[in-house]
Amino acid sequence: MKQSVFMERYHIQEIDIKKSETSFTNVDEIIAFLKSKIDEHKVATYIAIFDHYAHTSSLEDGSIAPEILNAKNIVFCFGKELPKAQVLAVRPRSIGVVERSEDFVLSFLVAPNPMANGSMIEWCKSVANA
Repeated sequence: MKQSVFMERYHIQEIDIKKSETSFTNVDEIIAFLKSKIDEHKVATYIAIFDHYAHTSSLEDGSIAPEILNAKNIVFCFGKELPKAQVLAVRPRSIGVVERSEDFVLSFLVAPNPMANGSMIEWCKSVANA
């Protein structure tokens, strides 16, 4: 996984997994795998799947890069504490899964909670060779 700054302000984690490096063949299989990881986690709670590709393609002025074949987010939360109101600004979490012709790209916004980041990194990396 690599950490970078996207659009000069968003700290993200990202991994590109070649299709030859995984047994998953599409975004839905990866989303289902990530949901199983969320369901198994002692704190994380599954919220929803957002079909970003369908949403954007349904817009009259929607634009999708030609190399993107599919794109979905799985939305969930690690929140076991509410120490102040502002914590809701960084919750819930999501992992984006994009399919391109040769690979899958998984990415997420870096969380302020090291445990959450560690879990998301582990889940994303485990898509390779799964």
